[in-house]
Amino acid sequence: MKKYQPFLLTILLLALFPALAKSEVPIQKGERLNLSRCVETALRNHPVVQGARDTIRIGESRIGQAQANYYPQVNWQTDYTRINRSRTGNSTYSDYNSSVVLSQTLYDFGKTKTSVNIEKLTTDSFRQDLHRAETEIVYGVKSAYFSLLQAEKNRDVAVETVAQFQHHLTQAKGFFEVGTKPKFDVTKAEVDLSNAVLNRIRAENDLRIARVGLVNALGIPSAPEFSLDDSPLFQKEKIDLADALERAYRNRPDLQSIGKKVEAADESIKLARKGYYPYVTGSAGYGYSGEDFPLRDGWNVGALLNVPLFSGFQTRYAVEEAKASLDVLRANEASLRQTIRLEVEQALSNLREAQERTEATRVAVRQAEENAELANGRYDAGVGNPIEVTDALVSLSNARTAYIAALTDCRIAQAGLEKSIGKRD
Repeated sequence: MKKYQPFLLTILLLALFPALAKSEVPIQKGERLNLSRCVETALRNHPVVQGARDTIRIGESRIGQAQANYYPQVNWQTDYTRINRSRTGNSTYSDYNSSVVLSQTLYDFGKTKTSVNIEKLTTDSFRQDLHRAETEIVYGVKSAYFSLLQAEKNRDVAVETVAQFQHHLTQAKGFFEVGTKPKFDVTKAEVDLSNAVLNRIRAENDLRIARVGLVNALGIPSAPEFSLDDSPLFQKEKIDLADALERAYRNRPDLQSIGKKVEAADESIKLARKGYYPYVTGSAGYGYSGEDFPLRDGWNVGALLNVPLFSGFQTRYAVEEAKASLDVLRANEASLRQTIRLEVEQALSNLREAQERTEATRVAVRQAEENAELANGRYDAGVGNPIEVTDALVSLSNARTAYIAALTDCRIAQAGLEKSIGKRD
């Protein structure tokens, strides 16, 4: 019985903790993914998002570095010097020193506080950069998701078209064998079938490429095979320009990021001006020194007032640089607002056009289906010709493909609108 214990223990652990075994793989083979699942996976795994998170860590470390001036600095100093005094009989002796020194900035007119505020604002800007990266990733996932659905639907249309032309070829051969149709009908049907097969091959290749695009958008290039939920392809959402602009100005992470940079630049002007002010530091030390062992111990306490009298106009130019940097950021902020309005208006226009095209192509599909049914019926009755059937089936295939493209463009335009207003889910 003992030799089966490890095996039984493994089975028990897998039964008790199935989620533990599953969590190691972001996507399970054969899993059916919906849009929200894909977005969640990308935000958790894409290296661009991880890089933006690491940038925030850099900012948080810089905050800690700036705050270091609030605390005392403790150093251990030790030195040995060999001294020769030729004027006193050419005597030579050694000098030993070893001490622990504590120094503390007592007052610096708010320089440290301002430096900490600048780093905090800069880190807040990094957080908005993370949100912007997430927005870009979400848009990329949605575009790739709907492009893959489009490729799947186009492949299905191509497969169905091949089946229809195969059926037509079988009919033509039957009519030719009984002598009611010429050889031309068979040859024409064979050519049409070959063209349909070529279209199917291209559609299958487009499907493979679209799948590669989605797994890369998810940040998991080695993802196993999976299927997609196609219900989001048929969803609709209405939004007007005023509401979109209001949401964009409130939520766009790049606008929020530059706003934090403007605040940090304003603080930088204050910090540069503090170069005109003095600062006071205190120090204390305890150590041993002497020419020979045992060394004598001693301590010291002192304060230092440093008053900048003239620094070659360095502070003046530092203030001017900070002011110019602030002006540049404010100009960039105004330019970004104009760009945001342009992006929102273009996205809304693209969405309206895609929605109108969706309705038009839906009608075209219904008409093409009726036309194909009539053409096939006429040919079955022996009164039609193969050109009518070919034209009808090609028109039906084109209409269905156009409808799928309109649906896809509509959803991608919706994703573009969501990106332009700063939506991250």
